[in-house]
Amino acid sequence: MKRKYILPVLAAMLIFTASCEKYLELEPSQEISEDVVLQTDQNVKNVLLGAYSIFDNPELYGGHILLFSELMSGDGEVLFAGTYTDIRELFNKQLGVSNQYVRQHWMSAYNVINITNNVLSALEVVDEDDRGRVEGEALFLRSMMYFDLVRFFALPYDAAVSANSQPGVPIVLTPTKGIDESNDVPRATVDAVYDQIINDLTRAASVLPSSNNVFATSGSANALLARVYLQKGDYTNARDRANTAIGSGYTLMSDYASVFNNDEPSSEDIFVTYITNQDRFSAMTEFFSVPEFGGRDGDVDVLDAHLALYDPADQRLALFFEGNGRMRSGKWNNQYGVVNLIRLAEMHLIRAEANFRLGTTIGAAPLDDINALRERAGFGANHFATVTLDDILLERRLELAHEGFKMHDVKRLKLTVASRPYNANELVFPIPFREIEANPSLEQNPGYN
Repeated sequence: MKRKYILPVLAAMLIFTASCEKYLELEPSQEISEDVVLQTDQNVKNVLLGAYSIFDNPELYGGHILLFSELMSGDGEVLFAGTYTDIRELFNKQLGVSNQYVRQHWMSAYNVINITNNVLSALEVVDEDDRGRVEGEALFLRSMMYFDLVRFFALPYDAAVSANSQPGVPIVLTPTKGIDESNDVPRATVDAVYDQIINDLTRAASVLPSSNNVFATSGSANALLARVYLQKGDYTNARDRANTAIGSGYTLMSDYASVFNNDEPSSEDIFVTYITNQDRFSAMTEFFSVPEFGGRDGDVDVLDAHLALYDPADQRLALFFEGNGRMRSGKWNNQYGVVNLIRLAEMHLIRAEANFRLGTTIGAAPLDDINALRERAGFGANHFATVTLDDILLERRLELAHEGFKMHDVKRLKLTVASRPYNANELVFPIPFREIEANPSLEQNPGYN
């Protein structure tokens, strides 16, 4: 891989903060040496804040990671009506190796990974009382990057096979401080990438605090582990980690609409990122919403095929609205503020599905988890007398609609998208051309040679 994320770039990250902490008084970033950047407790912590600042950029969790999952799996339920050619390529599943959005995802994700690797390499200078928290946050961010890289840039994990030896993405666990042949890292297997993600998150869950302002916590690490295990089809671990996250002090909001478009996290939010007026505005608002709320002209239309999935009495249906002559998701009408990334409702859905598949009732019976969400959606208590796996999966589809889950659920459930099987080459991102050119050890994905 061609990496330019060396220490001068890390030094520049020192001036970014994701909270109200004061900026440091620093000499110009081009002149700061490696020793200065990672020499003090405060500098290491500010470099970590720099990772968060890139994490919430549009090409990552500022919106594109969520947007692309929904567009690639639209399948008659959403329509991309915008004019951006590279996004239309993605929607039509006709990606090229030079697609700028794919390239930006790869580059920014590895930028975050490199910054977190630098933080992890300098833990000895961090105050002992804070060391576990700093380590856990860095591992959490790194694991999120690898999880989305392997889900977008590799063929899906298949729980039905003993070894997922298909090419994943390069695993880099040490700082990149220069460019030489040591940077030519080959793609690890999908199995190896998942193992790394789980190792990082398991450690993070053990050292992170239960409360940590807006940053990663033990609850968010356990919740992300539940999501990772579900994607693998490891229902026992998915169930147990979801159950732990549910017991970590979060509560469902009583009104579905109040979960979204907030300036501060709600009681249901396990992990969020913030978009402030110092950032470029939320990419989900940009594409899913309309000018009245800070969006473009309405680039993503919600079609009748999706709306027809809801019962007319469902309060989640009422959140959709007409804007610029088409139906829109009402989840993304806040130009700045909270982007919901992990929320409690998802954990109830994971626990319900895993318990149902395993025939267990750890934490709660599947019926109780689903009825809790149905009650919040306006159907009253004990809406279902019994529940099936299809009921649970439909509830997941309705509850989490247009939040970035659709493509990944298609792949783990082995469904189809526009007549394409879940493991079709067109549903996998190409390795960016610039990376293939720079790193002779990288293997391109099938269909893009």
